[in-house]
Amino acid sequence: MSALARLKEIGLALPPVATPAGAYVPARRTGNLVFTAGQVPLVDGKVAATGKVGAAVTAEQAYDLARICTLNALAAVDGLVGLDSVTGVVKVVGFVASDPSFSGQPGVINGASDLLGEVFGEPGRHARSAVGVAVLPLDVPVEVELVVEVGG
Repeated sequence: MSALARLKEIGLALPPVATPAGAYVPARRTGNLVFTAGQVPLVDGKVAATGKVGAAVTAEQAYDLARICTLNALAAVDGLVGLDSVTGVVKVVGFVASDPSFSGQPGVINGASDLLGEVFGEPGRHARSAVGVAVLPLDVPVEVELVVEVGG
């Protein structure tokens, strides 16, 4: 089943590609790899939540926000090469704006990893980093970037 069909089957659709907030592109291909810019939790062009995880934002809310970020990253891939050309997910990097006492960054970024598994199955398994940071752009709680492999 194609990735786009699988998204539809699980009740999701790709959003429009987010307009870059700076001097960069949403995704860039080199060889058979596509790298996305960091994607924040935008829904209909608006920030879905702000604040630090472990304070204003719960780990469960942040997990859902990581899924939104990942959906936005998949939209960037789709806009560049078409989502169905993806043959595998290579790497996920997730940043979590964290309260100093919060150490559950891997659980938050599981939101990204779980969605990629739902969409791509075994080819969605990837290497990953989950990093706690003091602050992210627009005061969002989570940012996700992807590296995917494409055919052709």
